[in-house]
Amino acid sequence: MTSLDKPTTEDTSADDARAVTEAALFEAFGGVRGMVETVLPGLLFVSIYTINKDLHMSAIAALAVSLVLVVVRLAMKDTVKHAFSGVFGVGFGVVFAMMTGNAKDFYLPGMLYTLGLALAYIITAMAGVPLIGLMLGPIFRENLSWRTRNPGRKKAYTKSSYAWGLILLGKSAILFPLYWWADTTQLGWVLVALKIPPFLLAVYLTWVFLAKAPPPIDVFAEMEAEERAEKEREAARAAGTAQTPGAHAGPGAHAGPEDPGTATTTGRHRRGA
Repeated sequence: MTSLDKPTTEDTSADDARAVTEAALFEAFGGVRGMVETVLPGLLFVSIYTINKDLHMSAIAALAVSLVLVVVRLAMKDTVKHAFSGVFGVGFGVVFAMMTGNAKDFYLPGMLYTLGLALAYIITAMAGVPLIGLMLGPIFRENLSWRTRNPGRKKAYTKSSYAWGLILLGKSAILFPLYWWADTTQLGWVLVALKIPPFLLAVYLTWVFLAKAPPPIDVFAEMEAEERAEKEREAARAAGTAQTPGAHAGPGAHAGPEDPGTATTTGRHRRGA
């Protein structure tokens, strides 16, 4: 291998940054299992409803599979935030559909959530506090340091938030007309089809923006280093205080017992007196 073929330090650092970004995005958005937990309840609902047009059976089946996914997460001692969010989403959909008797209302809470999230991404990006940065900052161990200390990452988070917002707005622009004009099965299958591709596109764009951004500032490592430095300073001060009495003691402070010869001479003088 020639020197030209050997990876440089900059290449290694870039690869490490990409790997860290991929791992953080995987953790934040749940990975493959998170996508399955997002799609499966809605897929089961529309499949059953397409076959027998039974709202109650479809809703109960979707809610049951969501609960099973939570139980599996708990049994594996894994994080349950994605599964729990799925349960709440399905639960609201079931309540809406049961209250109105309209099977299409099973999808309405999720559609409203998507629209609200799209607006949140765009508004927070415009305000200079992009939502994607608030979500990923703790995962990257940088918290909010990117707002004031890392303008390159702030720019990447802003671009990512705009990307998420525009993609979700586009998804909403497709789904809401279908909610009014299409039947339940058409809406359901389109919604299932639009679960994964827009999500993957948004995650990919986020990865592209963050991979090109400066590395995060690990504020936790900074705090730990400051704590160690403070302990070292305290230890140094304590050691200096312990040495002070000996260093400033006057003559004779460490004198030993009286010299025998001196004592004898003193005794003779006393007898002579």
